[in-house]
Amino acid sequence: MKIGIIGAGNIGRVLALRWVEHGHEVRIGNSRGPSSLAEIASETGATPAELDEVVRDAAVIVVTIPENKVPNLPAELFAGVPDTTVVIDTGNYYPRERDGRIEEIEGGMTESAWVAQQIGRPVIKAFNNIYALHLRDLGKPQGTPGRIALPLSGDSADAKAVVTQLINEMGFDAVDNGGIDDSWRQQPGTPVYTKDFDAQALPAALGQAERARKPQWSGTEKSPGTFDKPA
Repeated sequence: MKIGIIGAGNIGRVLALRWVEHGHEVRIGNSRGPSSLAEIASETGATPAELDEVVRDAAVIVVTIPENKVPNLPAELFAGVPDTTVVIDTGNYYPRERDGRIEEIEGGMTESAWVAQQIGRPVIKAFNNIYALHLRDLGKPQGTPGRIALPLSGDSADAKAVVTQLINEMGFDAVDNGGIDDSWRQQPGTPVYTKDFDAQALPAALGQAERARKPQWSGTEKSPGTFDKPA
């Protein structure tokens, strides 16, 4: 499968590493260009590329950049991408430590619905609630007792099936969390965020989530970086 990864942070690196290991053709790009990705290419086996090359002919595209950088992606980046291409959003909104206020999200829009609006494409939200180190190191064979499960949300059953396959390849179970408007249940501040539940326990934890955004995860009028990063 041809996979394009937009963003070369911790999650992007791990996804590139694991998917290359499973035989996928992975291209990775960022705002600084391919020359900045030599180390990541060496570590993961992914091919550095300009962003337009990252998305070209990809069956799956991953957007894994800071929330406040999403509007800065090239305006026509997805213009030639077929509707059948699966787009995964791994991002989280960190208003106090990084992103500043995003009024639509503060007003109740789910984080990934906002990302989808910015890029003009529907997305599947996945890989956002697990630490990158755990994503890299804690995958287990299918059927292993206690295997960690990851939630995914989105409005396309076909797209979710593709993402479920990729999650399984990495050594995790996938739990369907409903449509993109249900993805608030896996956002920061919810019971599943940075917690490693198995497939039996994860649905109950998703069900315990509260829709109201907690103050710790809500924006202020202060500049990003004023507060320490939450655990």
